[in-house]
This record gives sequence, C-alpha cells and structure tokens, in this order.
Amino acid sequence: MPQGKALMREKLRLFSWNVNGIRAAYKKGLLEWVREASPDILCVQETKASPEQLPKDLLEPQGYHAFWDKADKKGYSGVGVYTRTPPAAVHTGMGISRFDSEGRILRLDFDRFVLFNVYFPNGKKNQERLQFKLDFYDAFLDHIEKLRRTGASIVFCGDVNTAHKETDLARPKENEKVSGFLPIEREWIDRVVAAGYLDTFRLFCSDAGRYSWWDQKTRARERNIGWRIDYVFVCGAMRAQVKDAWILEEVMGSDHCPIGVDLEI
Repeated sequence: MPQGKALMREKLRLFSWNVNGIRAAYKKGLLEWVREASPDILCVQETKASPEQLPKDLLEPQGYHAFWDKADKKGYSGVGVYTRTPPAAVHTGMGISRFDSEGRILRLDFDRFVLFNVYFPNGKKNQERLQFKLDFYDAFLDHIEKLRRTGASIVFCGDVNTAHKETDLARPKENEKVSGFLPIEREWIDRVVAAGYLDTFRLFCSDAGRYSWWDQKTRARERNIGWRIDYVFVCGAMRAQVKDAWILEEVMGSDHCPIGVDLEI
C-alpha cells in the first residue's frame, strides 16, 4: 500500500464537482465557494483548461496543493484535485494511450487510501464514442481491481456519465435508449457494486428525486428534471469510515452540482 503523509484531520471532507469549465466556474465564484465549504480535498472534472491557462489563485488556492491532468485537445475534458495535505505520489491516466490522451484520470496516493478523480467519457455523440466509454469503463475497473489486490483501499469519484437505477433520473422510461441510461452502461455500475464498491450517497439516502446534473438547454434544473450521474465510491473495506454523504443541489456555477462524503481516516 502506498505510504504518504498522514492527513491532518480525523474526519476528511471530500467533494467532487464537474465544473463544466473551471475558468467559467472561477468567474461564477468557485473560489468563494471553496473558502466557504472548506473541503479537505476537492476533485473537479471537465476543467477544459491547461494549468498554464489558469490564474495564480485558481492554479493553487491558498492552503491547497493542486494537481492536474489535461487532454491533448485544447479546451476539452481535464481533471484537477485540490488537497490540503500533499499526497505521497500522483499519477495521471491508466497507462493506456487512447484513454490517457483525453486527460480523464488523476490518482493520488495517501497513507490510508488511494484516490482516483475521474471524468468518465460521454457516449451520446455516436456509436464510436459509446464503445470508447464502455472500453474505458472496463479498463478502469480492471485497473483499480489490480491495485486493490495489492492491499490498497480505493476511493474513486467523479462524473460517471451514467445513472444507475430508475430512482437516479427523473424520466427513466423516456431515456431507456439514451446513452447515460442504457442497460449496458448501467450493467457496468452493477459490476462495480458486485466487485464490492459502495455508492456512498445510497448508504445514507434511498430517495428518488436527488440529482447532480440538469440539462441547461431545457432549464431542467428549475423543474428538477435531472440525473444523478456523479458519484463517490469506496471499497467495501472502508464502509465503517464513511460517516456521511450528500448532494448539494443548491450550489450553482455549473450544470452539475457538488457531491461529497465525510470519511473518518
């Protein structure tokens, strides 16, 4: 298991947020929200920027270390992590060039767990991108399972781009043939759960009507016609350490909202 510096707090607050363009979110008050929410770790997805394009206070806010993975294509994809405590090691990608070129994965090794921040592909564009998404899914699960077999405790979070159950979107029947709710996509999340990973939000809330993404074009957020496609998963060995999980639907600034967990580490 990776060795690193011990995190300072007994309770660690982790947030995940698809910001749909970190520079746009910055202009909408991202750093003000960070100061108020005071996460120990914040994982952001769909940054759509290279580090050299970011203002200094966004590149490394006071009190945080920042790490980035960017796509080869400008203005596309990308992930970042802000953390109060520096990790022992940071890795990008999975070692598979067709996936890694899109800047979708950051891995941070801490002393008691390994964190993956992931922006999973969207499959709506065409059949080719759907297959890319499914291949990415399979490769990622294989990747974390190999690591878990070494004794590592795994946390992974991000925009999975699929709603798991009918309770995870407002209109399941109308979307049965839409990427993001296809049986083959949902089956992958079934496999994740069967492998022993826990959907932390569902440990605390079984209610329908709790979503993390809304279509901006149709003003769906005002009517709460949404999808829960953002997740924090932990391996089963960490179940007792998960103390709370939430979705912050009231936080604006993106077509997604922040989600998070409290972990006792």
